Amino acid sequence: MAAVEEDFPRGGTARKPTGSKAEERTQVENLFQTTEQREKKKRKGGKKDDGKQAKKLKPEEQKGDLKLNTEAKCVEILHVKHVKEGMLFLGCVKEVADFEVTVSLPSGLQGFLSIKNVCDSYTKLLTEQLDSELATEEFCSLLHLFHPGMLLRCMVAKLDVTKGGSFSIQLSINPKQVNRSLASASLKAGIVLSGCVESVEDHGCIIDIGIGGTKAFLPAEAKTPRQKSQEPKVGQYVTALVEEVKNGGRVVRLSSDPTVLAQACADTKQDWSLTNLLPGLLVKATIKKVTKHGLFLNFLSSFTGQVDFLHMESEQASCYSEGQQVQARVLYVDPSTRLVGLSLRSYLVQLGSEINATPPGGDRVGEVVEECRVTAMHHLSGAVMQLPDKTPAFAHRNHLKEPSEEANENRVLATPEHTCRVISFSPMEQMYFVSLRKSVIRTPFYRYDDVQAGQVVEGTVSVLLSCGMLVHLSEHVKGLVPRTHLSDILLKNPEKKYTEGLKVKCRVLSVDAESRQMFLTRKKMLVESSLPLFLSYSDARPGRVSHGYIVCIKDFGCVVRFYNNVKGLVPLDELSAEPITRPEEVFYVGQVLKVKVLKCDPENAKMLLSFKAVVEGETEDAAAPQVDCEIGKRLEAKVVKKLLNGLEVTILPDDIPAILPTMHLSDHMSNCPLLWESLQEGDIISNLVCFNKSKKSLTLTKKPTVRWSLEEGAVARDFSDITVGMQLVGWIKNLMSYGAFVEFPYGLVGLAPKSAMSEKFIKDTMTTFQPGQTVFAKVTNLDEEKRRFLVTLMMSEVLTPGGDAQTRLINGLQERRAVNEMFALRGGRELRQQLLALSVGQKLKLTVDSVTESGATFTSDELKDATLLATKHHTTGVELTPGQKVVSVVLHVDILTCCVHISVLPKLVGKKKSLAEESRYTATVQHIDGDFAVVSLGDTAQLAVIHTSSHLNDIVSLNSGTMKVGATLAVEVIESSCEALQGLPLVSGLCGAPKRERTTSETQAGSGGHCYGEILQGTVRSVKPTRIQLVLEDGSKASVHVSEVMEPAAVRLGSFPTSSIKVGSSVTGRVIGGQEVSSQRFLPFSHPRFTYRIPELTLIPSKLEDGADFKSVSAQEKLKSYKVGEEITGFVSKFHPDRKCLDITTYLCVTGTVELLAMITDPADASRPGRRFKLGQAVRVKVVEASVKPHRLVLSLTGFHKLEKGLVTLGMVLDVQERDGLRVRLPFGGLGNVSVTDLSDTYEPRPLEAFSKGQLVRCFLLDLKNKTWQLSLRPSRLSPQQAKRARDPEVSSLDQLKEGQIIRGYLKSMTEQGVFIRLSGSITGRAQLQQATKYFVRSHKILCDKVPVNTLLTTKILSINRDEELVDLSLLSKNTGQPDILPGSLGLPLRRVQNDKKRRLPESAQKHTASQIQTKKKKTTTDGEDSGVEVYFREEEDEDKPADASSGSAGPSRLQVAAGFSWDVRLSSLKPAAAAKEEDPSDGEGQEGNSKPQKKSRHELEQEKKAAEKALVQTEAKLMDPNLRPEDAATFERLLLASPNSSLLWLQYMAHHLQGTQIEQARAVAERALKTISFREEQEKLNVWVALLNLENMYGTEDSLKKVFERAVQFCEPMPVYQQLADIYANSNKVQEAEGLYKTMVKRFRQNKAVWLSYGSFLLQQGQGDAAAGLLQRALKSLPPKDSVDVIAKFAQLEFRYGDAEKGHHMLDKVLTSYPKRTDIWSVFLDLTMKHGSQEEVRSLFDRVIHLSVSVKKIKFFFKRYLEYEKKHGTPQSVQAVKEKAMEFVESEGRNAAATTPRGAPDGRGRVK
Repeated sequence: MAAVEEDFPRGGTARKPTGSKAEERTQVENLFQTTEQREKKKRKGGKKDDGKQAKKLKPEEQKGDLKLNTEAKCVEILHVKHVKEGMLFLGCVKEVADFEVTVSLPSGLQGFLSIKNVCDSYTKLLTEQLDSELATEEFCSLLHLFHPGMLLRCMVAKLDVTKGGSFSIQLSINPKQVNRSLASASLKAGIVLSGCVESVEDHGCIIDIGIGGTKAFLPAEAKTPRQKSQEPKVGQYVTALVEEVKNGGRVVRLSSDPTVLAQACADTKQDWSLTNLLPGLLVKATIKKVTKHGLFLNFLSSFTGQVDFLHMESEQASCYSEGQQVQARVLYVDPSTRLVGLSLRSYLVQLGSEINATPPGGDRVGEVVEECRVTAMHHLSGAVMQLPDKTPAFAHRNHLKEPSEEANENRVLATPEHTCRVISFSPMEQMYFVSLRKSVIRTPFYRYDDVQAGQVVEGTVSVLLSCGMLVHLSEHVKGLVPRTHLSDILLKNPEKKYTEGLKVKCRVLSVDAESRQMFLTRKKMLVESSLPLFLSYSDARPGRVSHGYIVCIKDFGCVVRFYNNVKGLVPLDELSAEPITRPEEVFYVGQVLKVKVLKCDPENAKMLLSFKAVVEGETEDAAAPQVDCEIGKRLEAKVVKKLLNGLEVTILPDDIPAILPTMHLSDHMSNCPLLWESLQEGDIISNLVCFNKSKKSLTLTKKPTVRWSLEEGAVARDFSDITVGMQLVGWIKNLMSYGAFVEFPYGLVGLAPKSAMSEKFIKDTMTTFQPGQTVFAKVTNLDEEKRRFLVTLMMSEVLTPGGDAQTRLINGLQERRAVNEMFALRGGRELRQQLLALSVGQKLKLTVDSVTESGATFTSDELKDATLLATKHHTTGVELTPGQKVVSVVLHVDILTCCVHISVLPKLVGKKKSLAEESRYTATVQHIDGDFAVVSLGDTAQLAVIHTSSHLNDIVSLNSGTMKVGATLAVEVIESSCEALQGLPLVSGLCGAPKRERTTSETQAGSGGHCYGEILQGTVRSVKPTRIQLVLEDGSKASVHVSEVMEPAAVRLGSFPTSSIKVGSSVTGRVIGGQEVSSQRFLPFSHPRFTYRIPELTLIPSKLEDGADFKSVSAQEKLKSYKVGEEITGFVSKFHPDRKCLDITTYLCVTGTVELLAMITDPADASRPGRRFKLGQAVRVKVVEASVKPHRLVLSLTGFHKLEKGLVTLGMVLDVQERDGLRVRLPFGGLGNVSVTDLSDTYEPRPLEAFSKGQLVRCFLLDLKNKTWQLSLRPSRLSPQQAKRARDPEVSSLDQLKEGQIIRGYLKSMTEQGVFIRLSGSITGRAQLQQATKYFVRSHKILCDKVPVNTLLTTKILSINRDEELVDLSLLSKNTGQPDILPGSLGLPLRRVQNDKKRRLPESAQKHTASQIQTKKKKTTTDGEDSGVEVYFREEEDEDKPADASSGSAGPSRLQVAAGFSWDVRLSSLKPAAAAKEEDPSDGEGQEGNSKPQKKSRHELEQEKKAAEKALVQTEAKLMDPNLRPEDAATFERLLLASPNSSLLWLQYMAHHLQGTQIEQARAVAERALKTISFREEQEKLNVWVALLNLENMYGTEDSLKKVFERAVQFCEPMPVYQQLADIYANSNKVQEAEGLYKTMVKRFRQNKAVWLSYGSFLLQQGQGDAAAGLLQRALKSLPPKDSVDVIAKFAQLEFRYGDAEKGHHMLDKVLTSYPKRTDIWSVFLDLTMKHGSQEEVRSLFDRVIHLSVSVKKIKFFFKRYLEYEKKHGTPQSVQAVKEKAMEFVESEGRNAAATTPRGAPDGRGRVK
């Protein structure tokens, strides 16, 4: 801090200051003084003394200079216009919402703290919460972090202007912003800082104080008992005292004790400066000046601040005097003007952690108070008022007058008493703020408490919503007019009657002041009613008559509502004097009627009413017929009458009356009114279900999603069936300010609170959903007592069926199509028939009619009366003039208004490019109509239709920014041409809801279907792998499933049944069900009267016979018939690459799933499992699991359906555990373990390196223990016939072991008891420490450090205790013949081994003896000569011989070696490989104690020598064979030592690892190769890079491939690396990645001809001929002109090979026309034409080329080719014709030569002419 204030002397002797301390302070205060005026004067006056210049300044200019932190002229409160970004405030929390905190600021100001401005750690936690699907336990909402009354240090982050023009102050408490002026070096003990909890540790919290390089820690002991009881949370605001500063400010220890904080006072030792002064600091100040409006204070020795009158203690206001010492709290700091505001109020000075945020006497906001007196007037701030109860209040100067008036303070003072309205309460001042404005006082409705139910009010229309209309009665009070209350009748287009700003008169239906909710009505009969109002049940006395409106029509009567939710029942017999059987036929919801009270029970809130008694007072009984219908059953109904909010129908065939509400006509709310308009009385509606019924009334729905939930049983029939976590399908019933009521089948209703309606912040619930909108809801809470439940509509909480968006899209568009067809048929106009023929994407030739700023209109000769319109967006960049002819594309056709929306943008009217399935494009929104939007796909000129919302629960109003014309989004092509969409591509948004296969969707409504069992004739229209589409004789469509093509017995495995049917052939089939258009779900007929638009047929001959007796089988019935283990025939339906599972369809509506582990048996097939199975292929599968609820069918393709002992199956490595081996996931949910001894038949030093997580392995099931399988990966177990002899055989029991046996195993663990070695999965042996090493070790930890777990060890079995199952082992070299497990370099002493008979030496003697050189015995040779070598003999060999203690010798020093060493190792000691294998490894040990072996004869020795020499020669020849491929890693390593620069050898080494699925080892080999190969061998290194790229492409991820590619580009020539990667992408069918890479290449290597040719070849191979043509033009512009001919010729050759041969012919022809002498191109042209063209074309080319004006030598070459061609393909006549043409050419050349030779010149023979 002090760094800002320091002086930097220039040197010399320091002199004492001559001035006083006040003068010094003035210099500091004037440090940032504005000097602009002085500089100007200095420039004008020339070079004059600065002091003189200052004296010449005028007094006015001196006063006008801006000085830092000097006292102002007058104290005034802080106005909103003075607030600037960057200002620091001390604020008080007033209200806390989910995403925002309202903060009270000084001077009655108010700011808003957003959830994103708390701190970085909380923002990060919030981001993680939003990105993850699961709830984060550490995350806490703002409601848990803040509470009213809490004091905060905050900074103004942003100043916004609201719609009304007022300022909105956005705050931030982020420590990095609040404490931005602090530095680590400026931290001192005693400073009070604010921060936020960054993380919670074991002994305290790390606090983010916003200072870089500083860590602040708040110990748990530093908290108060109350704070300790509350667990800290990340993001929690903390005010703490710095107790200790360590390491130069890098570490700070804090304390949050409130008593210490309240007394902590800032002082000059803490080096506070004007740049880092913080609000909330308690300072000791001296009153410098007392004014009428406040005080000026000096504090911290050099600072000046002000205290306005609102922050002076009212009791001591007259007692303040200059020089008085006071304590003050800093309220705000303006860094720009250095203005500091302070407070002397006791509740702030003697501060705790919070203050009272609510007024002590109760909330009086909105109250109009009379007889208020002005106690003080402050002309720059406002007036202090006193209410009649002596309560102080403040009126801001802006509220002393009307906005249009001029300020007149004298008039306010002259009035003794005033009437004012309380407008707010400020916690920072603990004072009410009032207004004297008459407009505010006269406002009748300032609060919701001011409004009474039944009151007639006047308001202004604010906005029209789908649920109604918002009307503002004042600035603070608004109400909703529900849609049914906009008029006496239901308005279809309310926007035509009501516009924004219109004044309307309404009557209040109900008001809830607490929730600030009010409902109004515009019904004329209610607004103008003069009858008594029923505001409560006590007002409804029997006999009284009033107006009410019907809210519900039931079979037992009508429910009538009045005001304040007072309602009563009109029974059926009181409806009318005439008998009424169907009340809904006579009455409608929202109807206003007079009613008479018959009976009222206010206590129970019940009331009996009558319509009939109002007129005549008589009652008659009217009987109603009993109706019944099964809920969830498919129905067909006939429209009887159209109601305002639905249709009255009768259920066929029994004519049962029912109601079909308008909102239940479709899942698309924009389609519901259109369907209602298109339906007429007498129409038949199919695919209906009943979702609710009462005693005398039925309610139907046509919503596909609701129908699916009823048919699948995914509903709750009663409240008792509802459980927490249950997911239901429902629809929005009503919207309230606190949430949405969701209705479900069977009349159940749940509430979705506002916070559970969406993941996004919802300001107004009325603008979210539409009443009737279909939603997925998940139950979150149950109230058993009140029988209520809460649901959530958040998309992240509910599961949606996969393909739901595509299914709904197709359904919705087909509904639109059906509506248009109805209008066109019933309209009777030729124009509508023409419009019906138009489709999205169709091109029209039009004439420009007019051009305006908003767009253009067009005319057409064919569509004379239609309105052809293009908006401004669709004419941008296109110059249009009236009368101009243009080509346009259709975006939308509105048949009702006869309007066609078109576009003339060049990118939309251009030539369409073909689309590839699963390709991705950037789509641009071109037109929006209700629930649908038309988008264009990239630069393909293709149009598609998508949903404006990707989920049923999506709130479009919250996504308005992303779904508007011109917006872009990413889509994926699912189907390039969808028949259901009239040929448009079916696309899916990439950010949509998660996909899950749906089981049903809405069928197309239609009549005139086919009966069950009917035999039909049809023509095959298309044949797909799993389905055949037919066209019947009547022109309708039909479908045949792959399982219904041929007899089941005739289906051969691997065959494709549908391939036996040819397109265009005639077939005969029988109707067995109905297929839905959208989802192809088979629906069996329940009776012959059920009809469907697309019937499902069978072609099986046995089912077509007349006497065939078969019945329909539903999905549930077929599923129940499957038995576990049964083998059935299925057909491949779809492979899911993301989940790596296969869908197998076994019947029309039954699809099963095969997981990857049950799909293949070879790990090599794991990379491309989907290629082994083709769509429609017949396979034999076994049933693993089959259940109806839930619908689940699990199948297996491996031939087994459960895990059994001895089975070989595929598994996936879940975990590689160093001690236990592998953890493997098995098919059908099984788990298994693989011991390290069961990984291979030959133990490897590092057995687990070859395995990684996710790797697929073949496993042998050994045994099942504790629900976990013991597995083996040994080749001898997996394939005993092919496996080689095991070097380390499997040990399953102790019986296979014997004493003295040499066996290998893996180190398991080391303890003080010894070394434990794993001999098999179930047997572990132990070697005591003395048997583990020959060295003396004091602790087993030495062994642990040097010998890791899973080290491969060779041991000898010393003993076996079969009773206790113990195996004693030895690791000593004398027993195993292997080196000691500890290296000799450790310098450890040898272990002294003594005879048991000997007396043991004391420990000290042992140490002494071990440190000396032991006595040795000399080994003598047989000839008696001294070899000069002294040998250590094993002490076991001379146990009976006494040890000689003397070691002295007179001879020279001798070389000492181990006793097992032999100097005469000759060729005879080598053994053949076969002999070595057959020899028992324990034979040598077994012969140890025997006598000398028998001496072999010379002949035997020679034979052994010859055999050894022969084996050695064979081994050498084998090693020297260059064509022999190595079979193990050791051979590779040996070969690489000889040829380290051979990329071929390195690649073979990589392939060797890949064959064993050792991916990581292959990568390691590649990395070694790159480091080993010399930098000069560029091609060899490139080969390795290409191999590594291939490896990452096949087995790695996109990131790993990208990293390898970037490295390869860095170390190699970039161009070949780019080309190789592009080829890799193309070969692996990664078209999109390859195309993206080629686009980069042509930009980076634009001068390289090969790049353009390669890109062109790729495009043509992908069938993108148009793109290749465009690429050629780009290439010609980028390449030098000299390369143009070659490039065109090469592109022509590519066209011949991969594209259009005719196009290539044209290109070459055009080139040769311009360059006829390019005989090389002629030759290529001839070759290509011979291969791809006809003989006539070839002869024509030859005829052209032999007449070229080129050299005779070249013409001779072409004549030879011509003759050879004719000899091969022609006739003798054609051969003779070629010869004659050759003769003619020779003769003509001779004549030309003679003619051109000048007379007198010698000819070719030397003669002179």
